[in-house]
Amino acid sequence: MEISQVRRLGLPVYDHQEHEVRRGILKWLIRNFAMRLLVKLDRVVGLENVPTDGPALLMINHIAFVDPIVVMGCMPRNVVPMAKIEAYHYPIIGIFPGLWGCIPVRRQEADRRALRMAMDVLEAGEIVLVAPEGTRSPALQSGKEGVAFLAYHTQTPIIPVAVEGTVGFPSVFPFGWDRPGAIIRVGPAFRFKRHPRRPDRAMLRKMTDQAMYILASMLLPERRGVYADSALAQTDLIEFY
Repeated sequence: MEISQVRRLGLPVYDHQEHEVRRGILKWLIRNFAMRLLVKLDRVVGLENVPTDGPALLMINHIAFVDPIVVMGCMPRNVVPMAKIEAYHYPIIGIFPGLWGCIPVRRQEADRRALRMAMDVLEAGEIVLVAPEGTRSPALQSGKEGVAFLAYHTQTPIIPVAVEGTVGFPSVFPFGWDRPGAIIRVGPAFRFKRHPRRPDRAMLRKMTDQAMYILASMLLPERRGVYADSALAQTDLIEFY
């Protein structure tokens, strides 16, 4: 996909301030209701890797429904998730993505509208949360190239976030809370190197896989899935901060 195809879309200008008050209220609810009564959070490691300002892409593995909510709740800054469009139609909780101002994604296509919206959020200096697999899975599946497209064309740092222990939640306290809770590990940021020519699909595929191997290295072996063989990991397209 060409960057010009994405930028030509006639979408409304993204207004950062329009969402901030609602997000502040909703984040309070996440931290004081969901994170205390519905999801058990054991620990968060590496929050110092989240920049205090400026754009970033949070790249997470996705094993349970509550993963994005847990990550949003424990981050020191507001995060704007890319959410499958079906989530907007869930009973009751389907109102949350719209209130927060999430980025709706049509997963069965190269969603140029979602990419354009994500670019606008990044250009506003905010953090976008993305699960590159595009679906929940107990172990990593092949990541979609959208994360590389966004990170490369906006030169935005990627922050890998490993999620563990969310399976079985939400669960109303104290039922089921005798098991271990969620563990969130935030890794150091990296970005893709600039190249003299625009990356084609093969290059974006390679970038995505290199990023996914970094995420896999932060996960338990049984969570690494198609990225389990660390001998195949490469970083020639990546530079670390």
